[in-house]
Amino acid sequence: MTLRYRFRSIRAAIAAAVLIGMPIPGSLNALAQDAPTAEAPMTPPADSAAQSPQAALIQKGQYLVAAGDCVSCHTRPGGEPFAGGLPLKTPFGTIYSANITPDADTGIGGWSEAQLARAMHEGIDDQGHHLYPAFPYTAYTKVTDEDVQAIYAYLKSVAPVSYAPPKNEMSFPFNQRGLMAIWNRLFLKDARYQPDSSKSAEWNRGAYLVEGLGHCGACHTPRNQLGGERASLALTGGVYQDDVIDAVHEQDVVREDEGMVRPWAAVDLTPSPRGLGAWSTDDIAAYLKTGHNIRAGAFGPMAEVVANSTSHLTDADTRAMAVYLKSLTPAAQEIAKSVTPDQMRQGEIAFTVRCGDCHLPTGLGSPRTADADPTKVSPPLVGNAIIQAPDPASLINIILYGAHETTLNDKSWPKMPGFELDFGLGMDDDQISYLADYVRNSWGNQGGAVDPKDVARQR
Repeated sequence: MTLRYRFRSIRAAIAAAVLIGMPIPGSLNALAQDAPTAEAPMTPPADSAAQSPQAALIQKGQYLVAAGDCVSCHTRPGGEPFAGGLPLKTPFGTIYSANITPDADTGIGGWSEAQLARAMHEGIDDQGHHLYPAFPYTAYTKVTDEDVQAIYAYLKSVAPVSYAPPKNEMSFPFNQRGLMAIWNRLFLKDARYQPDSSKSAEWNRGAYLVEGLGHCGACHTPRNQLGGERASLALTGGVYQDDVIDAVHEQDVVREDEGMVRPWAAVDLTPSPRGLGAWSTDDIAAYLKTGHNIRAGAFGPMAEVVANSTSHLTDADTRAMAVYLKSLTPAAQEIAKSVTPDQMRQGEIAFTVRCGDCHLPTGLGSPRTADADPTKVSPPLVGNAIIQAPDPASLINIILYGAHETTLNDKSWPKMPGFELDFGLGMDDDQISYLADYVRNSWGNQGGAVDPKDVARQR
């Protein structure tokens, strides 16, 4: 249950390197999953023989809270888990996530189960006030009453924390919560998930997680000017604001200043050639479970989603999500501006000098093999979803600040250094835009032209 304003939200990006984030309290990996039926979404049940009914309900709720990635948005830097206070930057102002611990004065200690259900399904709090869609209730409305009951039981079991988040800093008229009643009539469909009897149980489970608790569309679907998801372009990519936490200079990870918030791009999750078309079901499942596969590694905000949420799901659930995503109709957003031949020529020079040694002139990258140079192993750029994302923000962040996985092992991609001008590598906004143009439009890739202003806004 995440109260992140999902204009910045599921923190998306599928490409080169970094697995970060705090652990979910308690152990979730030991939970087992029985095969779900098509009649109702199911969650991994606790061992009823070894637990009381209430303990089993709490454990089920813990798993569901992980699936919803609640801890990522409801935990401020240095704060207690679920105590809120994380600033969420939106086009309309700053929203601070709520305290969802059972503290009676500052949290949800006084909430009933029905009030939590109303918040998740209708976006209305215990006092009858409208919540902002930073809290993705437009997705959580699909969560079953049984699962809300379990979530409520778990949140009531965590340690209460007395902490009042700062007041929201919304500009007029967006600070008038009553306007959300109109917004809800436009963009909220208050209804629980209805399984499709023509599909398999696995497909329905994946749909329930992707569309409901996982709220993938909150980041991976573009928004209109009112902040509503554009349903006709569902899961074809979005843009959001989030922190740039660190950068890679040579082989050192350099911590960036706090509050370095920049645009990020969420990729197309459909099987489009510009999205996950080149990914197999196993590729997607492995990425969700580990943050790594043969095509990409989790970096930036998506790494936190993997660390705090999808890595704690069962193999059956991550595969179900992958099955659902691969079943979608391939779709992609229109390319706004084509690249010119001169931009491609300039970009090819930059690529040859800066990138070709590792990613190869073919863009196929250098897989990790027994005889490969471990310092030049790199993922493929051909068919790469982050490179072809409708907005180039995440690609620019990689070029400027690099990417890395937190824990390097025999399957990890090596650290990629950033080319930010402050590191003395001499690439200005024009050169970086040419480089981005080239990789976005070579080897069959298709991406719009990158304006040097797009680069400048990321520095």
